[in-house]
Amino acid sequence: MHKLTGKKVGLAPGTLVYTGPKAKGPIKIRIIDYTEQTVKDEYISRVEDLKQYVHKDSVSWINVIGVHHTDMIEKVGIIFGIHPLILEDIVNVHSRPKLEVQDDLMFAQLQMIYYNSHKNLQFEQLSMVLGNHFVITFQENDFDVFDPVRTRIKGVNWRIRKLDNDYLAYALMDAIVDNYFSIMEETGEVLDAIDDQVVKKPNQQSLQNIHKLKRDLVLLRKNIWPVREVIDKMKKTDKIIKSSTKRFIDDLYDHTIQIIDSVETYREMSASILDTYHSTLSNRMNEIMKVLTVISTVFIPLTFITGVYGMNFRYMPEVEWKYGYFIIWGIIVAVGIWLFFFFKRRKWV
Repeated sequence: MHKLTGKKVGLAPGTLVYTGPKAKGPIKIRIIDYTEQTVKDEYISRVEDLKQYVHKDSVSWINVIGVHHTDMIEKVGIIFGIHPLILEDIVNVHSRPKLEVQDDLMFAQLQMIYYNSHKNLQFEQLSMVLGNHFVITFQENDFDVFDPVRTRIKGVNWRIRKLDNDYLAYALMDAIVDNYFSIMEETGEVLDAIDDQVVKKPNQQSLQNIHKLKRDLVLLRKNIWPVREVIDKMKKTDKIIKSSTKRFIDDLYDHTIQIIDSVETYREMSASILDTYHSTLSNRMNEIMKVLTVISTVFIPLTFITGVYGMNFRYMPEVEWKYGYFIIWGIIVAVGIWLFFFFKRRKWV
């Protein structure tokens, strides 16, 4: 359990407790309201102004930024008839991706994922409520991946302007899943760089990079695997999701499977890279030990010769030889050369 979720222990169900890091700044509410002919994009400062979008015939995308303002989130829930348990999940930013259908509302949670400037993975929870002609999205901060969706809404000939809010919900989920492909591409580049480093010059930093990569892949798997269940359940929601939109959701489901396959492939590759790292270090150590062993083997007989003639006996025949010193050096050099060529012939050096 995340340590910040401990603040919820002992509280009644439906109590709104923000579980994310300490956040500042006012709540921001952006509304894009559109029909096939018109588009209105505006920010509002008062939550009460949302009442006009409850029963409008146009499609309203209400984007609420700043879920740390639990009192404001509660007011939004009252206006649109959102159940307190759903509101509790919205402010609990460490929830598992999921989808629930309650009466005429559909509630979904996904994680938006991106790399920051330090190449660390960042996760931001997106909560979505789909109701009668409106879609409400709840974010922690200003970051999102929805600019392509906004561009299509403001365009003239895009399909999104001609369809209902269930297609808008699909488009937002599709933007999140498409961003997963970008994340997997960046992760693949990181994996290739680590692989090259491990093969060419493994070091302690290589090991740290491998462990960081494996940890990132665990987090990706944790947050992407449940998305398949979310999309599958969304396909089976007949009351809220129209059959025309379900064709697009089938395609989104296939994309999710592709990303999950990539995650599993990268996890296997990271494990293989770790094995390669240990094998490379082991081979380098074996080469070092081989060289040291050869050197030691060459000097063993030479040490024996010098040891024998280093003994302090008074009567040693060779001690009286005029050329004894040079003869011993000749024997030492000859033995050393013979051992070197013997090892080379055996391909030990």
